[in-house]
Amino acid sequence: MDANMLAWSVHQFQLFLLIVMRVAFILFMMPLLGTRNVPVLAKAGLTLTTSLILLPVVPIHPAYFPSEPLHFLFFMVFECLIGFILGLSIKVFFAAIQLAGEFIGFQMGLSMAQVVDPSSGMDATLVAQLYYFLALLVFLSVNGHHWFFRAVVQSFRLLPPGTLDLQDGLYRYFLSLSGKMFIIGIKIAAPIMAVLFLAQVAMGIIAKMVPQINILITSFPITIGLGMIFIGLSLELLVPYVRGLSDESGKGMIHVLIPLMAR
Repeated sequence: MDANMLAWSVHQFQLFLLIVMRVAFILFMMPLLGTRNVPVLAKAGLTLTTSLILLPVVPIHPAYFPSEPLHFLFFMVFECLIGFILGLSIKVFFAAIQLAGEFIGFQMGLSMAQVVDPSSGMDATLVAQLYYFLALLVFLSVNGHHWFFRAVVQSFRLLPPGTLDLQDGLYRYFLSLSGKMFIIGIKIAAPIMAVLFLAQVAMGIIAKMVPQINILITSFPITIGLGMIFIGLSLELLVPYVRGLSDESGKGMIHVLIPLMAR
């Protein structure tokens, strides 16, 4: 009896380690919680707490657990991969919003005026930062973080530890996800980019008609001013669009598990 209890405890500890691996990768890539502004100890504490909460509800099959340490190491790598895939699926949404900001900032002439993103430590334009924080606020307003944790729980139901199966559908899914990121970014940035392009064409015509005007000096404040005005005007339409994307991306985290399920 004691030997059986000890064996069950060992399997439970192995299961706990696998849960920690998956949850850690998901939480460390989660918007807001996965940023550099949140201390590592806070992330680790949240990971352990979430894993302990999930431990009783995750199905355990001792017969499926590997007896060799090397096999168990492969299981841990698979759990890290699942967590990375789930986290990446939500990261693409924010990358698309930032990409739109980069497009607009470049068209406004702000490509050289970059600031350090405190959440990632990378350089980004001011407009990209504005759009990122806007997307983050919208994400929280539609309870996107609830979808995030719901997807974590659902992932263990649809894909228990040790059942990862890499299918061709996964690669096609991420290829389509990458293409969708550029499509979303262009859709958001296209109206403002079109206005700025027409403004630059108009200034080019003025420069030809009135050579005395130093169009190079006057174009910068005009372009930046027009960009800021139309960014403000577009927010009324942008926020509902981003809200729909945020809700869709939260639900899409569960759909990404389907290509990973063993046949």
